Amino acid sequence: MNQESRLDLERRRRIGMVEAIWGEHKSAEQIASILLRLRANGELALATRVNADKAAAVEHWLQSDPEAAGLMDQLCFHAQASCLTLGPPAPSQAQLGEVIVLSGGTSDLPVASEAQMALQWHGIDCDLMLDVGVAGLHRLLNQLERLQQARVLIACAGMEGALPTVLAGLMPQPVIGVPVSVGYGVSAGGKAALQGMLASCAPGLSVVNIDNGYGAAMAALRILNCDSTRLLNREASTVPRLTS
Repeated sequence: MNQESRLDLERRRRIGMVEAIWGEHKSAEQIASILLRLRANGELALATRVNADKAAAVEHWLQSDPEAAGLMDQLCFHAQASCLTLGPPAPSQAQLGEVIVLSGGTSDLPVASEAQMALQWHGIDCDLMLDVGVAGLHRLLNQLERLQQARVLIACAGMEGALPTVLAGLMPQPVIGVPVSVGYGVSAGGKAALQGMLASCAPGLSVVNIDNGYGAAMAALRILNCDSTRLLNREASTVPRLTS
């Protein structure tokens, strides 16, 4: 029985985003093999949820594989985001605009960094804004002018998860909430933040699953790509037509 992964090598061309490797429940050999196949097919190679030990095991496995010769200097472990990449990211698409990823506190950083890494890997300008949680609301209010420059906002928050609701009530851009599994007792591993975001009174707030930084990044990418396509179509429709 053939157990080789069936990769979706047309996903980026079809819907604008790469098929990332979920690394947490894959072996080092499986991750290394998929990374190599993605690169061999000229595709972006990104693995999420990879810790330092597994990243080292992937590197060791690749060093023993003749197919990886000449690629070892392209393997990079991004510790803060728990991501592993092979090869270069996509070319910059600055014309699509910037995304800002916010976190309520430093404990949200791993999830926020995953979102930032996934966007940057797709060529999207992305900045991190940390420690702007609602426990010290002035910290967020002091950053509103900076936030106005972004096309999409991603807000990562644990505890009661109020940050996305506050943002969506203040800013006109699309806001994507990411509940984070941080907090005491009834925070229940992010469930309280998830339920709070889903029950938000701020209209239009979008919410992804607990700790799903990658999913939030891809939602933002869809928004940027959709706006870009609509802009191009509108520009094309205003071009004067030649008449006979």
